[in-house]
Amino acid sequence: MKKKTMSNTDYTLTGNTTSLSAWQFLREELKPKGRWLTPFNVISLPIMLAGLILIVIRFWKGIGSITNLTQEVPWGLWIGFDVVTGVAFAGGAYVITFMVYILNMKQYHSIVRVTVLNGFLAYVFYAGALLLDLGRPWNVINPIIGNSFGTSSVLFLVAWHFLLYMIAELIEFSPAVAEWLGARRARKILSGMTLGAVIFGITLSTLHQSGLGALFLMAKDKIHPLWYSEFIPIMFFVSSIFAGLSMVIFEGSVSHRVFSDQISEKKHIAHNKILHGLSKVCAVALFAYFTLNVLVFVHEKRWGLLNSPMGYWYLTEMIGFVLLPMVLFFVSYRKQNILLIRIASLVTMIGIIINRLNVTVIGFKWDAAQHYYPSWMEITVTLAVIFTEIWIFRWIITRMPVLRDSPAWAKEQS
Repeated sequence: MKKKTMSNTDYTLTGNTTSLSAWQFLREELKPKGRWLTPFNVISLPIMLAGLILIVIRFWKGIGSITNLTQEVPWGLWIGFDVVTGVAFAGGAYVITFMVYILNMKQYHSIVRVTVLNGFLAYVFYAGALLLDLGRPWNVINPIIGNSFGTSSVLFLVAWHFLLYMIAELIEFSPAVAEWLGARRARKILSGMTLGAVIFGITLSTLHQSGLGALFLMAKDKIHPLWYSEFIPIMFFVSSIFAGLSMVIFEGSVSHRVFSDQISEKKHIAHNKILHGLSKVCAVALFAYFTLNVLVFVHEKRWGLLNSPMGYWYLTEMIGFVLLPMVLFFVSYRKQNILLIRIASLVTMIGIIINRLNVTVIGFKWDAAQHYYPSWMEITVTLAVIFTEIWIFRWIITRMPVLRDSPAWAKEQS
């Protein structure tokens, strides 16, 4: 049988569901909910279609057919932005779950599901984007199995962390799927696994955030000295805290406008207080990150590198996209200015993109005779990946109890 309540289009499937009713449920859920002809759809659909065609060409004719990558520069935009930058933005999941489940800061509990969903989708899509960047994508299993038992490799560590963390996030989010399907027993079991998955996921995430930075320790002679140091792993980890929370602030602000009908009045009222609290954490994390950078800069005596084009660019990053948002977050917290918090989060996100690209692309082989520039096709595929992730995020939000309250029976179980 199938039961539908008109208020939130919530379907419940009983244990005696026939294949026909399950098919009807799925068919109903796959139907579009809302208008098709929107500015976002008009912009994103052609890009997603073009990206799909380019991905087919990439696997058909090889990676060189649509990219400007070479043997000298094998890592480009797809690694620098899709993976390294994207994983930093997904850091909000481990930070929020740590605050809620470990520090018992229950005031942030209402954003746990949407944050974990965002993190899970980011990891899935950016792990998928990694396949695009491998010349021989069928060898992606090599880091997982140790690639001839190279278990001391940083890539082996990161690969396993990626795989296990995606599983942990799936378990964390799975109660929402069980509530959507009306699977009461499964929901009870999965909810009991949440705390263990959270602790396991936080451990994995803190390690692989720094692990991505550790990958570049082997490229000392290739990365510009202003962005290279033996503390890159720590820098990547600390920056993932304010990068992830800035994404939470930005995504939460957008969601509260786009999906306002999914959110209860109580959560609407609590939203500003949540942003206010997150701004304080971002300010502290930015201060720690800025201080670490200054200490490394002074210790390495890099003063002579500042009077150069790369030195000016480094100052732009540190002053305009680290120091400035740090001050904005402090001021917005003191004045409880929500608009300023959102501006600070956007500036911080731009700064993270710049920093990660400086390490992986711009400052990588900066003195080479020929510099790498991504082709328009690489940019199109990157945009297609992002838009596809947003489409799936929107599909889940409008159907599952992510932003809206859980059904009454699920609350009774809790």
